[in-house]
This record gives sequence, structure tokens and C-alpha cells, in this order.
Amino acid sequence: MRKRVTKAIFPVAGMGTRFLPATKSVPKEIMTLVDRPLVQYAIDEARAAGIKEFIFVTSRGKGALEDYFDHSPILEQELRKKGKDDLLEALKATNMDSGAIAYIRQHKALGLGHAVWCARRLIGNEPFAVMLPDDVIAAETPCLQQMVEAYEQTGGNMVAAMEVPPEKTKAYGVLDVEEDMGHMVKVKAMVEKPEPAEAPSNLAVIGRYILEPSVLRTLNNMRTGAGGEIQLTDAIAADIGSENGVYGYRFRGQRFDCGSKAGFLQATVAFGLAREDLRDDLHRFLTEITQVDKAAE
Repeated sequence: MRKRVTKAIFPVAGMGTRFLPATKSVPKEIMTLVDRPLVQYAIDEARAAGIKEFIFVTSRGKGALEDYFDHSPILEQELRKKGKDDLLEALKATNMDSGAIAYIRQHKALGLGHAVWCARRLIGNEPFAVMLPDDVIAAETPCLQQMVEAYEQTGGNMVAAMEVPPEKTKAYGVLDVEEDMGHMVKVKAMVEKPEPAEAPSNLAVIGRYILEPSVLRTLNNMRTGAGGEIQLTDAIAADIGSENGVYGYRFRGQRFDCGSKAGFLQATVAFGLAREDLRDDLHRFLTEITQVDKAAE
């Protein structure tokens, strides 16, 4: 019987330099889309997929991220006293049970593969998920839940994938497809950040993975790849042709790259318009500024 995926690694050690000066004192992962931090979207998605153990790979200066998941008895007491039950319910999603969450330090920024390797002792010999909070995915069925359901049928290693414009392949790991089965593709090679003319396809890997422990054993070799970093893509590619195999999963949903300012703003607007309490005012504002821009032209 195939083991269930119950552990997830969240690599959050980056310095968030693209969002300076805000990230001088605020970890990027707790910057908010509307009223929820980026990391909360990832946690909610992981919970929906059946994840029970949450492993954060952090670095110096991430104390506020760790505090975010603590209980806040004084705040909860004040909200209860004032009868603000809706806010109390919102706080419940931010609390973690004792023992459900762990923090591991990555002392040197040696790449995504190295960040995942740092959590190896907490993974052991089990399949696990990797989630990058920068990639926020709006979907009726959460992306990782879609992948877990597909993994139960295939096993092996699975990466979330989406088509990108050919000129943008150099920003992603790209899949070379052996067999296309619709939502699922069987992978025969993975190329990290290829130039458009050298890319085997425009099917790019984004920040959701379900991986076998064999990937961690490959990462033990500490081989550097593109950019002089230890690339997770290279370690996954080592399983191609093995019993585990590698699959790409075309998820159903809209992905926002919240590691960029433009993507973060787009996500803020999209999630704001999806909220009944904000939709009308925000739509009215967007309509007004669009009309002003047209008049100016």
C-alpha cells in the first residue's frame, strides 16, 4: 500500500530583496494578500491536502514568521470579551497544534535543493510535499490536493506544471515530455532555466512538488547546477527512468507569482475581487481609474 503524503517542507529562508525596504524587518512570507499572509494561503492549501506535519526551512530574521503561528491568548480573550466571534474564527486558522510545526535553519543560501535537504532528518523514508509560498494558486480544488489525489494513482515524483510563454522558459525548470496524458505527463528530462531556443517545451515547473525520499539521497551528493546552486530540479531528474519515475501535473487553477511585485499586485486585485465584502468597492475603483486612463489618452 502506498504511503500517504502527510509532511510538507516550506522553504522560506530567502531574504525577499525584491520587496525591500518592506522586507528589511518583515519576512516576505507574512506580507498580506488582502488580510491573509502569503504563508497562510500555503498552509490552508496543505491542510486541505491532508498534510499534518509542517516543516519550515528558515534563516536569520524570520522570528515574526515563527510567532505568527503561535496562539495569542490575550488577543483571543479581548475578541471573546467584545463578542467578535468572526475574528476569533479567523484566528483559529493561524494556530498550530504543539508538535505539528518545526523550524530548521538554512545557514547558507545554496539553492532550493539545499533548503529541502536541510529537512531530511524530519522526512525520513516517507514521500513528502514541497510548497513555495511565493506561488499562490487560486483553485476550486486546492492545487496540492489535486496532486495528492493524482499521486495516489501513480506514485513516483510529481511536479506541478503549467505552460508559459516560450520567452520565459529561462526563469523556470522546464519539462521534456515523453508521454502526454492530458492533466498528467510522463517526463523524460528536466532542464533548469533553459534559453528559449534550447527549451524542450514550454511546460514549466512551479512551486508544488510531491517527492520520494530518493530525492533526498541524491541531494546528499551536494552537486551544484545552474547558477552554482544545488538545484532541486537536478535531484528530481535523477529519478527519471527509475522505478519511481517523474510526472508533471497540469493543475486546474490560476497561479500568481507573488515573488514579483507585479504578480503580488495582480494577486491582491484578484483575491480582493473574489471577496463579497470587497468586490463592489474595488470593482468601482478599478472602473474609475480605467476611465481616467482612457480619458488621458
